[in-house]
Amino acid sequence: MKLIDTHAHLYTEEFRHDLAHVVARAKEIGVEKVLLPNIDETTIDKAKTAEAQYPGFFYSMMGLHPTSVRPDWKQQLDTIYEAFLRGNYVAVGEIGIDLYWDTSLQTAQTEVFEEQLAWSIEKDLPVSIHFRNATKEVIRSIKRTGEEKLRGVFHSFGGTTEELGTILELRNFRIGINGVITFKNSGLSKTLKNCSPDRVILETDAPYLAPVPFRGKRNETSYLSYILMNLADVWEKSLEEAARITTNNARDLFGFGSDK
Repeated sequence: MKLIDTHAHLYTEEFRHDLAHVVARAKEIGVEKVLLPNIDETTIDKAKTAEAQYPGFFYSMMGLHPTSVRPDWKQQLDTIYEAFLRGNYVAVGEIGIDLYWDTSLQTAQTEVFEEQLAWSIEKDLPVSIHFRNATKEVIRSIKRTGEEKLRGVFHSFGGTTEELGTILELRNFRIGINGVITFKNSGLSKTLKNCSPDRVILETDAPYLAPVPFRGKRNETSYLSYILMNLADVWEKSLEEAARITTNNARDLFGFGSDK
């Protein structure tokens, strides 16, 4: 059984003392790749350092997270773009719009998001999208920038059936499922019955959103097995089949090639 964690921040301070053990536990459950989304200017070197430590296992993305957008966002983007041009990246991310914590920079977040969407078209790379409380806004930006030229994942999906429907209308996009599927009151298992398996990829968002029975603790990539178990139950498929489907979906989206 082979798995891909398509979204994990394993380069952050939470893993400074035991990253080798975290990687070893992930490999034990069959994880073959982990994708590392960038956050802001301060995390570029951290993610690349981790990638250099575990080549062929860690793969970096490049982008500016919406909650890191500041009034001087043009300077921020200059720094991010310079790094983007210098390095090899599998996606533009983590990018998007977040209207949960603060709406005062919504206009700036939107401009930053759309500029980074343009980068993905320029380099023909997928995007990893953060869209908390901003599904409609994010979709409007995608359509303005060029829906037919973009592809990617709506990271950490936990929305309603209606939200799922609007996302699935974007034919080149998938949803990322993480520990939220294990939360008793999330309703995500029921919502996912309306989603074709070929539109789903797995992620942890480590160190955040640890699945039950670890909820509230530090998340890590090896916990992907709990997410897989819940998803397999929803689909009424074996673990092996659910793993095969989601891993091939991830390989297809991020250009790793398929393994039928």
